[in-house]
This record gives sequence, structure tokens and C-alpha cells, in this order.
Amino acid sequence: MKNTIFTFKDSAPKYKQIYEKFKSFIEQGDLKANEPLPSIRQLADSLHVSRNTTLMAYEQLVAEGYIRGESRKGYFVNKIEPLLFQEEAHSSSHHKRTEQVPPVHIDFRADVVDQSHFPLKTWRRISNQVLAVKDIFRYGEPFGELCLREQIAAYILQSRGVRTDPDAIIIGSSTQQMLVYLGHILKDEFQSIIVEDPGYDGARKAFQFHRFMFETLPVDEAGVDLSQLDQMKSRFIYVTPSHQSPMGVSMSIQQRHMLIHWVNKLCGYIIEDDYDSEFRYTQKPFPALASIDSARVIYLGNFSKSFLPGIRLSYMVLPQPLLDRYKHQFHLFESTTSILSQLTMAKFMEDGEWNRHIKRMRLVYKRKMQHLVSVLRKEFGQDISIIGEQSGLYLLVKVHLKRSEEWLIERAFSYGVKVYPTSRYFVKNNPDQPMIKLGFNNLSFDEIQLGVELLKKAWS
Repeated sequence: MKNTIFTFKDSAPKYKQIYEKFKSFIEQGDLKANEPLPSIRQLADSLHVSRNTTLMAYEQLVAEGYIRGESRKGYFVNKIEPLLFQEEAHSSSHHKRTEQVPPVHIDFRADVVDQSHFPLKTWRRISNQVLAVKDIFRYGEPFGELCLREQIAAYILQSRGVRTDPDAIIIGSSTQQMLVYLGHILKDEFQSIIVEDPGYDGARKAFQFHRFMFETLPVDEAGVDLSQLDQMKSRFIYVTPSHQSPMGVSMSIQQRHMLIHWVNKLCGYIIEDDYDSEFRYTQKPFPALASIDSARVIYLGNFSKSFLPGIRLSYMVLPQPLLDRYKHQFHLFESTTSILSQLTMAKFMEDGEWNRHIKRMRLVYKRKMQHLVSVLRKEFGQDISIIGEQSGLYLLVKVHLKRSEEWLIERAFSYGVKVYPTSRYFVKNNPDQPMIKLGFNNLSFDEIQLGVELLKKAWS
């Protein structure tokens, strides 16, 4: 990398200028996926800056997912979804489009909730009550308010069979933030972790932050493949057993017992991300892994999928040895989530509003899921396979049209429909045909109907 490509300005820190330059190279395709980058020392020497400056630039690129660090190998460019930079690429092109960007009529995004059924009046009333309480005018407890931890303990016992003391529950702002903190206390004991492939990319990013190496557990429409588990070196595993992200399958009770037996034999740990178990439409949710063995399972839950993403409330249940270690490490850290949200949610649960909300939304989302599946089958027939219709707040559509994922997304967008890729979830267990992710949470029945009809026109 020639240092002539860098012209440092006095107006910004040098590490930031290096970060911006490499970010631009990756987004514009000048640096390709999996291409190695100069070492920290090489880059520092060529640019005549300190190694700390280039390290800070690389760490920022790693944190944002542009590059990854591989132990004893160096830094490499990650694959970046080109659609994210479509607008920037078009604006800098010598051949700009003259037509306007089509408006989005239907957005099949999954990270939203049904606004028409959200208990706004009830939440506002309880929030106003909480604002009148003296406890609200202080900093929160570092590991979460006791009243909320008590309500969560009662809820996960009743709904998931997880028996725990409120003191073992840690409240945080998001699952990803929890995983970053968890990775910090475990990085010296475990250098690698097993992750699902495909699997939640946000979890992988959190583990990459602490430079964990990955082993992968294959998942497909039939379920997770545990046959190679005994041949793997890791003793640490992250799974989504109740509703695998993104494939939507569930681990059988036999697989759960196999996993528990494996982790006890190796004295390792399982991270169980139970992110949306409330929404299973055919049977009751399967028992949590943590209900079978709480000594080796770290249980994660959240209120983002089932209630409101912006509330920023998640929680984890830690086995006693990890709980002691976690509290020793972070007892001087401030809570990462709002005390107002915590106290309001605690009262919301105490008054029975939480259970009423879940019962209501399970029926609402079940009907929307059934409607989406019905319209897809009517419009596309044998041209698609539907994956994950039994539970959750989205489904996957495997498209049998000999088209790429990028083409399908761009064509849908040209017809005013936003659909979402699944390639980001795969490590190496790539599908034989493209799969598109369709959420339905905040769409009406008519909007679902229109969206699928537009997709049919776009993909014909």
C-alpha cells in the first residue's frame, strides 16, 4: 500500500483519516473480500505514524465489520453487501442515473413491531406512575433493578421452565452488548467458540471483538447437525435452539440432551439465545436448555422482539461461577439501560400487562404469518420454498428462479418493495439457491397482499 494515497490533514486525527480511507477502499471495491491488509507495523512504517495510530484505525474497522482479525494471520477484508453502498456508488459514478429512486411501498423488515396493537396508553400510564416514584431520580443499579429481575425470574420459570434466583440475572441494553461483556470475562478461558452456520451475525461480531476463533455447526431446513460436535476443539458454543436464527428450526429434545451431555463432559458453557420464543404458532415453546441444566447454560432473553426494539432491555442468567466473575469485573460500571424503562417494565409485568400483551400478539402475528404464507403459495407456487413458518416474526423464501440474491433484492426495490438478504448469516455453509428474508410484523393484511403481488411482478 503506497503512502502516496494518504494525504493527512490537520483537521482530523490521523487514525480516523486512515480508517476513513480504508473504509472507502472497501465500500468502492478497491479492496476485495478476504484480501489481506498490511500488518499494523507495515502500515505504520509506510505512513510514518505510530503503531498505536494504525491499531486504532484497524480496531474501528473491525468493530464496524469492515475487516476481521485472524489469530497469527493478520487482518482481512470482510464481504460487504454492495446494496448498502448503492446510493454512494451511483452518486460518484460517471454514468449517473437520470430516473428517480422508486418510492418504497412495502417494507418486509423484521426488526419492527405491530404499532396498531402496541399497548401505548397502558405503557404511558404506567410510565407516568413510575415518574412520580422517588427511586426514579437516581442512577440505576449496575446489574439491573431488583424489581425487574424478580419479575423476569418469575416469568422465565412460568414460560420457559428456567429456575433461577433474581440475583443471577443481569439486565443490559441489548443481546449484542451482553455478549461483548460476556466475551470479556471468558476470553482467557476460551480462545474459540462454536457458532451456527448460518447464524446470527451480530453474535459473531461480538465474539470477533475479543478475537475468538470460530468453529461452525451446520444448520439447514431440517435442523442443526450435531454429528461433528465431538470432533470439535471448542468447549464453548452459542446456539438459538428454540427458533434458530435465521432458519427458524427448533432443536429436538434429543438434540438438547445431546448438547447438555457434551458440555458437561467437557466442562464448557452453552450460550442459549432465546430471543423470540414467545411466538411459536403450532405448539407451546420447547423447554429451554437452561431448564435442563442451569450449571452450564448461559441464558439470554430480551424485550426487543416481543415488545419494543427501542426500549433497549435485555437480560441474561449466569451460572454461579460466571456470575461471581462478572460482578467482580463490572461492579463499578454504570447500568447500560434506562432506569425508567426498567421500572416501567417491572410494573407492566407485575400488573399482568406483559402476559396479556404476549397472548394478544401471539394471535396477531400467527394470523399475519398464515396470511403471508397463503399469499406466497398462491402467487409463486413451486417457484419458491417457504422456511420457518411455524414460529417467529419472519420467514425465509428460497427462490428457485436461477437468479442471484442481489438481483432479487434490486428487482423488488425497483417495484417499491424492500426485502432482505440472508447471505450475511452464512459463514461457509452457503445455500444452493438464494434465500430472502421477509418480516411481517408491522404490515397489515392488505400490505402483505400487495407486497407479495409486487414481488411476483418483479421476479417474473
